[in-house]
Amino acid sequence: MEEKELVQACKRKKQAAQKQLYERYYEIMFRTCFRYLGNSHDSEDIVVEGFLKIFEHIKKFEYRNSGSLKNWMKTIMINESLMHLRKNKRILFSDDEYILEQKYHIDETLEIQDIHKAIAQMPIGYRTVFNMYVVEGYSHKEIAESLNISEQTSKSQLSRAKKFLQKMIKDLNYERQAI
Repeated sequence: MEEKELVQACKRKKQAAQKQLYERYYEIMFRTCFRYLGNSHDSEDIVVEGFLKIFEHIKKFEYRNSGSLKNWMKTIMINESLMHLRKNKRILFSDDEYILEQKYHIDETLEIQDIHKAIAQMPIGYRTVFNMYVVEGYSHKEIAESLNISEQTSKSQLSRAKKFLQKMIKDLNYERQAI
């Protein structure tokens, strides 16, 4: 079924269409939630809650093009993930500085899984801002409004996230060279 038809069928509350939408987008939505939450259990829960919200509000969704549905759903998943973090008081913004003044050579054998692993190990405040800015493309103003922080805090958390990521990758390079 084409995406536009799928949306229309979901608006009519057709269970087969809802199941198809869920199965088609589950992996993408799970990865989106996982980037923010950092663990599979919470991510699975939030994806289910997010899809319930999607099915509840799909009647308000206006299909514009092939990317509009995915983007709308990702926004819901991000908001659900952020609400979960807030509710559990897990978003902490750190003043810790990871001192990394020099530039590091990055091993060409670095795998995407290594980068995901390093991002997952970031403190939650760093990871949240990093994902919103780098992965999702939010501006610092949008991040500040969404997280109820200042734009400067958003910028500093992003800077610290990048330094943290550099350090993790540097450490990984040293581990590989030692092997």
